[in-house]
Amino acid sequence: MRKLFVLFGVFVFASFFGAIESVAQVAATEPGTGFQGLKEKFIEGDWFFMSFVLVCLILGLAFCIERIITLNIATTNTDKLLAKVDERLADNDMEGAMETLRSTPGPTASVLLEGLKNSHKGPVAVEKAIVSNGSVQMGLLEKGLVWISLFIAIAPMLGFMGTVIGMIEAFNRIEAVGDLSPSVVAGGIKVALLTTVFGLVVAIILQILYNYIVSKIDGIVNKMEDATIGFVDILERNNKLGA
Repeated sequence: MRKLFVLFGVFVFASFFGAIESVAQVAATEPGTGFQGLKEKFIEGDWFFMSFVLVCLILGLAFCIERIITLNIATTNTDKLLAKVDERLADNDMEGAMETLRSTPGPTASVLLEGLKNSHKGPVAVEKAIVSNGSVQMGLLEKGLVWISLFIAIAPMLGFMGTVIGMIEAFNRIEAVGDLSPSVVAGGIKVALLTTVFGLVVAIILQILYNYIVSKIDGIVNKMEDATIGFVDILERNNKLGA
């Protein structure tokens, strides 16, 4: 998964930097369409700040896609997993139950495996093992979210900074020309405001994906907590809890 993420990032960056020149050429030749208009507005904006906003979008999407793929893999059918473990323990096949948990991807199976390994020490040891390993799994599920939050925060900030600098340049132009006519400042102000628009669009896109990822994590955690409660009941029913 880590190699896939790195390759995806390299591909995205290569595609972006290799397409800058072609985008400028296409903007002058293709008819005006929705996507074409978006490209033209991007080119009209200040390239320095617009490039930073675009990099925020690319990196933010890369982290979001990596998290979504990882969380989908980590999603487990807990009812079916508990049924398999219960069946193995009912047959007094402790090793088979452990192998079932080892072969199942996701944090739920890892937490239950730690609890099963400590079942001979009693319910208190099982609870401690589940809680400690659950904290570790929570950290792994939330890995990378801080970077997505960072890109959500700085994308509109970069846009606002580009707008402020563009407004300063527009006023400098007024001062140099000595005229307040709309033709002197309209173009500069329009270009300055485009950076804010793109920054807000990037933040909105990443915020939607971020909320989806958080809801996905909450769902996995809730299922994991329910599974641990059912798992302890299974241990008690099959007399696998030590003294």
